[in-house]
Order: sequence, then C-alpha cells, then structure tokens
Amino acid sequence: MQIHQYDTVIVGAGGAGMRAAIESTQRGRTAVLTKLYPTRSHTGAAQGGMCAALANVEEDNWEWHTFDTVKGGDYLVDQDAAEIMCKEAIDAVLDLEKMGLPFSRTDQGRIDQRRFGGHSRNHGEAPVRRSCYAADRTGHMILQTLFQNCVKHGVEFFNEFYVLDLLMNEGKTAGVVAYELATGEIHVFQAKAVVFASGGTGKMFKVTSNAHTLTGDGQAVAYRRGLPLEDMEFFQFHPTGIWRMGILLTEGARGEGGILRNKDGERFMERYAPVMKDLASRDVCSRAIYSEIREGRGCGPDGDHVYLDLTHLPPEQLDAKLPDITEFARTYLGIEPYTDPIPIQPTAHYGMGGIPTNVEGEVLRNNTDIVPGLYAAGEVACVSVHGANRLGTNSLLDINVFGRRAGIAAAEYADNHDYVELPADPGKLVQDLVDGLRESTGTESVSQIRKELQESMDTNASVYRTGDTLKQAVADIAGLRERYKNVAIQDKGMRYNTDLLEAVELGNLLDLAEVLVVSALAREESRGGHFREDFPKRDDVKFMQHTMAYQEVAEDGTTSIRLDYKPVVQTRYQPMERKY
Repeated sequence: MQIHQYDTVIVGAGGAGMRAAIESTQRGRTAVLTKLYPTRSHTGAAQGGMCAALANVEEDNWEWHTFDTVKGGDYLVDQDAAEIMCKEAIDAVLDLEKMGLPFSRTDQGRIDQRRFGGHSRNHGEAPVRRSCYAADRTGHMILQTLFQNCVKHGVEFFNEFYVLDLLMNEGKTAGVVAYELATGEIHVFQAKAVVFASGGTGKMFKVTSNAHTLTGDGQAVAYRRGLPLEDMEFFQFHPTGIWRMGILLTEGARGEGGILRNKDGERFMERYAPVMKDLASRDVCSRAIYSEIREGRGCGPDGDHVYLDLTHLPPEQLDAKLPDITEFARTYLGIEPYTDPIPIQPTAHYGMGGIPTNVEGEVLRNNTDIVPGLYAAGEVACVSVHGANRLGTNSLLDINVFGRRAGIAAAEYADNHDYVELPADPGKLVQDLVDGLRESTGTESVSQIRKELQESMDTNASVYRTGDTLKQAVADIAGLRERYKNVAIQDKGMRYNTDLLEAVELGNLLDLAEVLVVSALAREESRGGHFREDFPKRDDVKFMQHTMAYQEVAEDGTTSIRLDYKPVVQTRYQPMERKY
C-alpha cells in the first residue's frame, strides 16, 4: 500500500474537478484522481451551451436568469446559491473565453447566444437568447479547454485511480483511498482538503444519456461514511434522447427552432406550454411526451416515441449549429435529418440531488454543520441551485462557478491547516472490499443484477411515479441487494480488472437507487422532476423543504435509511404556480 501526501486532493476530472484544480494548484500542491483519462469525462457529452446573461444578442440580465432558475427548479432552489451562480455566470463564461474556448460567434465577433428551455426575459414574458455555445459541442470544448489549462498550470493527474473510501478522523477530513486500475494496488492519499467532483448516477436507469461510468461513486463513498445525501428523489429526464438508446440530442436543437411532433404531425407543446412551447423546462416537456404516448398519439408501430422535427430548418443552419446531433441521427438511426424527423423519447439525464454543500463548496454533515476539509462540486454535489428540476445549460454553469469556488476554498483551507492523522490501517476497508469480490465463489451475475435494477427503475421510478410503483421499486432493490451479497466475478486478476470495478459500481448504484426511491416514496407531492400521479399537486405546506437521507447501520451490520428535512433558502422569489 502506497501513501501519498498532497495539500488538496480532487476526486474526478470532469468540468468541476478540473475547474477546481486550476484554482487549487496555483495555491498549493494538488492531485487529481480520476477513474478515466480526463478528456473522457462525461462533461464532454454536454452539447447545447452554458447560460449567462451577457446580453450579446438581445436584452438580458442576471436577475431574470435567477428567476428562471428558481422557477424552473419549482421553488426548491436555495435562492442565495442561485443568485451567486447567475451573477458569476458572466465572468465564468469570459474566463473560459480567455482560457481559449472557441465559442460560436456573431457577425460582430461576440460570443453568440441562443434560446434554451425555461430561459426567459422579463420574468417569464418570452424566450431569451442566453445560452453561450460552441456549435453542439460545448461540453467537449469546455473539457478540452480546462484540461489544457490544467496542463499549463502543472496539475498532477492520477489517471485510472478509482476512489473507494473517504478517510476521516474525529470528524475531520484526512484523505481518500484509491484502487489503481493498472496494478490492482491500493493507494492512500493523505490530504488537508478533499474535493469530490466525481459526477452523477444515471446508470441506475436503463434508458439514459449517461456514460457507463456514471455510477455515483463519490455520493456512495460519502453516504457510507455517515454523511447525508440531499434531494436524491429529484432526477431529470431529458425530453430528447434517441429512441430506445437514450443518446442525447441537445435542447439546442429546439433552441434553433426544432419542433416536437406527435403521430398526427401536431406541434403538441402548444397545448402544454402556450408561451414557451417546445422551450418549456425539461420536466414539462418530458411529461408532455409521455402524455402524448399514453393517449395514443405516439409514433411508430408501437406508439412509444414522438418526433423531433428539424426538416424545416435550412441545411446550412443544421451543419453550422448542430453538426453532432445530425450525424448521430444518421449513424444510429440511419435517417437523414434534413428530410426526416428524428424519433425521440425522454432519457434519464441528471440528478439534482447529491452531497449537500454550502455556496463555498463545503460539505455539510447535517443541516448546518460542515465537515472540516471536505468539499464537493458539480453533479455529485447539491448546493441546490437546481432545486427539483435543472434548467438546460445550468449544469455547465454550475461546474464552472462552484468548481472554481470549491477549488479556492479547499486550497485556502489547506494553507491554514495541518494534516489530520490517518486512521489505523487506512486501506483496510478497501482491501477487504476488493479481496472479498475477487475471492467470492458466489453464483450471482453483476450484469444480470444491474440489468434488473435498471429495468425496475425505468418502470417504477421514471417520469411518472406512484406510491405503488415506488413500493415495488423498494422491494425490487431489497431483493437485488440480497442477491448482490452472493455476487461473483470471472476475472480474478490484478491488472485492469474492470470486472471487479463493475461489481463495486453495482454496489454503489444499488445503495443510491434505494435512497432515491425511499426519498421519493416519502415525498407525497409532485414537484419538478418528481411527479407522483397519486399526489399530482405541489404541496408547499408540507414539502417546501429539502430531503436529507442518512444511512443507519445496526449492530448486526444491516443498514436502513433515515430521512430528515432541511429548510429551503428563500430570498426574493415566493412560490407561485408555474406557467409556461
């Protein structure tokens, strides 16, 4: 077992992790641990843009952006955090421009902006052009730009190091433990400050835009160390995933003028959102699509999808503004988007919940107290700028604003504190986990349990939920967790044992899926991405509060979930009915 020492350790090399690293490495010795090579991180899959009220194309201001964020999040947004994000959005975009990001430009040479779902001018009056973009490759460009700047600043990367434990001593952060994929060795990283930026959990669902690697690793590690997870029941389904595949087709397609149509060719969003139409927020569009399918207006022989229609747009506009998604349609569906509408269905996309933090990225151990030396940013975290439903483009904004803040705060903490003593035998838990899986003689298959988990989540905890479907999901997950105890892997080797890591990831998914469905079952209302057909109205009296889920461990080692709640921070915007 190798032991390393750094001032700051960052877990994850997506947008949030690398943005944090750029700040922290200029203030102290920093290591970035990542299960992937940095430029393969899932930030690169984001397509449509990053919102900021630059007002380059039409009138805009950060207060309108804040209102849209709060309203889009169905008023579960912590408004102090939203104000910071929207105000700092302008500098965040300009910082990326100065780092070299090749934004699409207007004829005057300014950063171009386009419409995006849920973003409006004058507090909901009409759509506004707020999304700064680089064709439909914005996330890819951000990832490459941040990586180049990390190299410039000398950030130390440990690629294909899989963090499996968080080390704490007397309630303070001591470091992390990682498994090196190339050798099978265990590494302990002692650090004054640790930043989790390890991404989301979308692979608990079958139809998802998320990569195979998004298995909630950071959230699972924190949860098992007794830290809460906030608002995990709120999971966003992007309206336009490729039919049956889930591969993302950016909302920027509708920002450029794309239209959602049913089997009759009707632009059905006019009935659900008369003002915003196809640019209503993602939860509204996803429910509208499923309503059309349920009521017999779905497309195809099975009536299980609708169409994204780009055929009325000039080919030169598609080539310039949407080159990737038009190529996706040709590659994966064998259709020509110039002349054929694209079959789409909602796809599991983004978790609004995560490790609770304050606006400096400091992780909370309960509703008020922080964990000294521990930070989180990006999709792994919940500063609650997204509330119950994230607006499109606010994720790329979130990772840049709060990644930067977490990196600065962590480095400043490290500069003013000494190392916390490592606990005795710090790598034992990880070594036991790895050895137990490698030596198991069980009969259960990792891939079969994962398949059944994903099918249950798609069926029972998707866009529409009821008490009965959620109870079924709870029962299904309980049964799968029991079977997981008897899981075995085929590869018993040490080097590049992805079979072993998929078994670990499955354990993470099972824990986090259970948190999601238990939290969703307790929330007897509909709000944002959480829609209960048996409780179709929002209930601000009982549920204008954040869910906080804790893992309880009994003396016999069995675990259960304890739910608590935390007040929502409200500043200037009071809850009202969402109208589109």
